Amino acid sequence: MSRRLVAVLASLCFILASVPSRAQSGDVIVEKKTFELPTYTTVAGGTIKPVRIGWESAGTLNADKSNAILVTHYFSGTSHAFGKYTPADPVAGYWDAIIGPGKAIDTNKYYVLSSDTLVNLNAKMANVVTTGPASINPDTGKPYGMSFPVVSIEDFVRVQKALIDSLGIKKLKAVVGASMGGLQAYQWAASYPDSVDRIVAVVASPGAEPFLIGWLDMWAQPIRLDPKWNNGDYYDKDPPLDGLKAALELVSLQANSWEWARKTFGTAPAEAGKDPAKAIANKFKIEAALEQTAAARAAVADANHFLYLCRANQLAAVDPANIKVPALVLYAPNDLVFQEPVVQEAIQRIAAAGTSVESATLVGPNGHINAFTQITQRAGQITAFLAK
Repeated sequence: MSRRLVAVLASLCFILASVPSRAQSGDVIVEKKTFELPTYTTVAGGTIKPVRIGWESAGTLNADKSNAILVTHYFSGTSHAFGKYTPADPVAGYWDAIIGPGKAIDTNKYYVLSSDTLVNLNAKMANVVTTGPASINPDTGKPYGMSFPVVSIEDFVRVQKALIDSLGIKKLKAVVGASMGGLQAYQWAASYPDSVDRIVAVVASPGAEPFLIGWLDMWAQPIRLDPKWNNGDYYDKDPPLDGLKAALELVSLQANSWEWARKTFGTAPAEAGKDPAKAIANKFKIEAALEQTAAARAAVADANHFLYLCRANQLAAVDPANIKVPALVLYAPNDLVFQEPVVQEAIQRIAAAGTSVESATLVGPNGHINAFTQITQRAGQITAFLAK
């Protein structure tokens, strides 16, 4: 397996797209900051107090604060979309290839910020600030667990809007995001059309199709079947790591494609001399790689957060006819999460509603993850779209 693909697989489970890079004098150094709301009422009427999310930024706000671009992250992502926390970091943010000085999203021109979502999967990661089931409920002094209110993509966006408001930004130049980040970009266009100039949605449709809703339930099922999940009550016990690892394996595989699997692994055994035809315990190379990646990701993830993220994605339901700001939609023809016909239908419906919409493909062997491994294919188009 190539060094690049090892990094792609090992770093982020769902979008697995951070690529190792040597420290350079031009690296953007970012700082993790925290935004807090004393209380928040969810779309469904639940109450969370307080809400804390992390965020980071690069570039400078202009005088009228009209040059801000919000980057929204994917299912297993974080706010770390670009730059490094220290020059010694071996890996830059997942979209560093297109965000930074002189890049497609130029931090010499734009003030670019990105925030952790509510119920962020990586609740145990040092540079993640999020509020979710693993957070302490101030009313009980214990983790919320499954008493945490159900949250949706719309809730993610509402909290982001509060962050933007706190910075005095009246209108974003753009919201840009991939996968679940694309769901958030569409939600911004529907919920706050007067507060965003345009959106770039990558490998995403405006809402969850029934087929995706079913798949999200399949992703969640291994956690629910793990006895250690204990209906979400495990914070003072052994966590359901087996279920979480199995869930992350499912997501990893679906986020890629058959082309990636064939080119990267073939049907080779995981270990020489251990033929899978000789014993059930002997594994294929792809099985071992998925297990290794999932184990690394599970170590910094929270199982309940995974379940809440699945539900948030299932609840995504923006009507394409309600997209009232110009959109650039990028998609992968071999995407197994947001399939090409579904995305094309959304593009047609946005256009039919009279909204300007551009589209293009991201071609490569990685399916859904083409949004990261192949994003520079459309760097010029992103630059031109933002400049309009």
